[in-house]
Formats: sequence, structure tokens, C-alpha cells
Amino acid sequence: MEIPAAHLERIQACYPDLVISSVYADSDGLINDVYIVNNELVFRFPKNEEARETLALEISVLDLARKYLDMPVPSFEQRTPDFAAYRMIAGDPLYRHDLLRLSEAAQDELAQQLATFLRQLHSIPVQELEKYGLPRATTEDTLMRIEQFYENVERELFPYLMKMAKDWARQLFAPVLNSKLSMEYVPALIHNDLAPYHILYDKAGPRITGILDFGTARISDAARDLTAILLAYGESFLKRMTRFYPAIDEALDRARFYAGLLELEWALIGVRTRDLTWSVCHIGWARDILPTPL
Repeated sequence: MEIPAAHLERIQACYPDLVISSVYADSDGLINDVYIVNNELVFRFPKNEEARETLALEISVLDLARKYLDMPVPSFEQRTPDFAAYRMIAGDPLYRHDLLRLSEAAQDELAQQLATFLRQLHSIPVQELEKYGLPRATTEDTLMRIEQFYENVERELFPYLMKMAKDWARQLFAPVLNSKLSMEYVPALIHNDLAPYHILYDKAGPRITGILDFGTARISDAARDLTAILLAYGESFLKRMTRFYPAIDEALDRARFYAGLLELEWALIGVRTRDLTWSVCHIGWARDILPTPL
């Protein structure tokens, strides 16, 4: 894989002594062109102005977060408007099928590490983040969006669903729409995209070696990060984490709701765009998630 000439010129200008022996292009990058050089350096080139602003914000958030986190996160050593670079964090994605093959003790160890990371991340003082202009929504905004989204689901998605799926969707939204499930929360910094490929681990440890991609970080409900754990690893693993992050219990019902909401969001995007990618993106996710109380 070759790096485009314009990108290569920028890399060589910042790293004149770098001898490139291998290049891997990350095809999953949606807003950045990402190249891993020599399995050592990660170069990110934003694809447009919005991506440039997002990258600049991510760098600022990580500069602050590192002061509070024990977990390794990307540390950008090159920062320009058109590209940024950091030293690659070694490790493999922590996929569920690999996690479940580990011993009970090893799963507990990884649960403790991930819980500690989330506890520290969610405890970063929000007032220190306000100067960065991170996206932030109120509880009222969230409830308005949920009500509107349910109307869209009934109108646009229900015609494609079996009765069982419609009943599941109605029961998912019922406790929120009738106010039995409170959506109140204490604002916190959240990662907002804790997919397994953003959680790296060392199989020999086993230990988590780093957390990647804070590009969608925002001030919001910590339950949204727990939702990512539910979808990726299931409720049984999340419950392992509660010993090390007790606040999970209070946020669990909201996380369960958001997990169901996310599946419906994917389906609705698929219907609107006729893009089958959205219709199959749930394949491989965990399924042991309890329903929210009626």
C-alpha cells in the first residue's frame, strides 16, 4: 500500500529521517485517511474541514484526559491542521469471542482495568472541559429527541418489522415515554465510541494496553459508554465491572435503553439510505442484555 504523494510529502517534512518499510492503510476510517507506518507511527489526515476541527478537539481532550487516566491513550507528537501523528499503541482488538475464551480470573482482570478506565474518564471535572466547546445536550434535549425518534420508528421502520419486533420496540420506549425510567444524569466526559477495535489488549497478559479514537468524545450521560460495553461484551461482563465501578448499577437501565435505541437507529438509517451495511452492522454483537423495567 502506497501513501498518496501529498500525504507522503507532509510525513517526510516532519520526519525527514524516517525510512518507510511498511504501510498499512486503515480502511475503516470514516473522516480521516489513516496510515500505520512501520507498525510504529499512526498518521491521520482529516478528509474535510469538519474532520480537521474534530481532530483538533480530540487532541485537546486527550491532553487533559491523560492527567486523569492510568490507561494509555494516543499522545500526538505531530499536530498540524492537515495531519497529526502518534506512536502506535501495541495490542489486538478486544473482541468478545476472544474475551469469552479467557479464564474467569483473566476476564475479571480485564473487567477491572476497563472499569477503572471508565471510572477515571467519567470523573474528570466537567468545568475543565467546558473551554473546549465539546458537544453537550441537556436531559430535556435528550427526551425530545427520543420522542421524535420513536415517532420516526413507528412511521418509517414499523412497516418492515414483524409483530414481535414491534412489541419489543414499544416495550423498549414505554418506560421512558411514561417517565418510569428517568433519563436524568450527571454530565460526564464520555468516549462515545468504545467499540472492540478501539480497546486494545495484550493476549499474553492479558491486559488492556490502550484505548483509541476519542474523536466523538462529548459531555453526556456516562450510561452511553456502558451501552458500548453491553453491545460489545454483554451484560454478564458489565456486571463483572460493577465491583470496580459501583456507579454502573445506577446507570444500567439507561444503558440498556440506549443499547436498544442504537439498534433501531442503525435499522432506520438502513431503511432511509437503502445501504445494507446498516442492516447487518449488528451482526456479532452480544445479546445478553436484560430489558428495562416496565
